[in-house]
Amino acid sequence: MTTTASVSTHVLDTSLGRPARGVTVRLSARTGSGADWHPLGESVTDADGRCRDLPDPPEGTAQVRLDFAVEPYLGEDRGAFFPEVTVTFAVRAGEHHHVPLLLSPFGYSVYRGS
Repeated sequence: MTTTASVSTHVLDTSLGRPARGVTVRLSARTGSGADWHPLGESVTDADGRCRDLPDPPEGTAQVRLDFAVEPYLGEDRGAFFPEVTVTFAVRAGEHHHVPLLLSPFGYSVYRGS
């Protein structure tokens, strides 16, 4: 039985209809609401908009936070109303949690994928 959760993400640029390459994503974890966040690692999206090397959260993790640095990706010419996007979600031991970010210069959405 797996005792830890796993996390993955990818970023799609909905304004261009393609993956968002070069977005820095930081992963942090905590044991529950109000607990301190602990940085776990950082990755950069590849040509498919995916982070393939995020570490698994440690045993006992209840919540995970993904911080997406989108301003450098969007650049000055397209603007970035949201210079960064932070997504916090609950995790369960033994489950995989895939959380894609759909991004445009003036909005974003996230969901639990598969």
